[in-house]
Amino acid sequence: MASAKIKKGDNVVVLSGKDKGAVGTVLQVMPKDGKVLVDGVNIATRHRKPTQANPQGGIDRRPAPMAIAKIAVADPKDGKPTRVRFEERDGSKVRVAARSGETIDG
Repeated sequence: MASAKIKKGDNVVVLSGKDKGAVGTVLQVMPKDGKVLVDGVNIATRHRKPTQANPQGGIDRRPAPMAIAKIAVADPKDGKPTRVRFEERDGSKVRVAARSGETIDG
């Protein structure tokens, strides 16, 4: 499998779908499924019955997994979507934004 270009904690931009243009932080990456969880994006609603653990019950809103192909890393310089490449800098392999050439903190 190819090297992971999107990691937990990255700021990403949604490229397509109902949340197109939305910006969020990656909460979880599921490489086997090709999915990611992004904070505040692709919110799913579930109606929960009252239980002993949650006696109030109610409506539960949480992010649902979305395809990794629908997101791109946000450029650290201007926040626009960018591709990611790897470079050797100071003897270590780092992720670099293809748009601006700046390193991506990960």
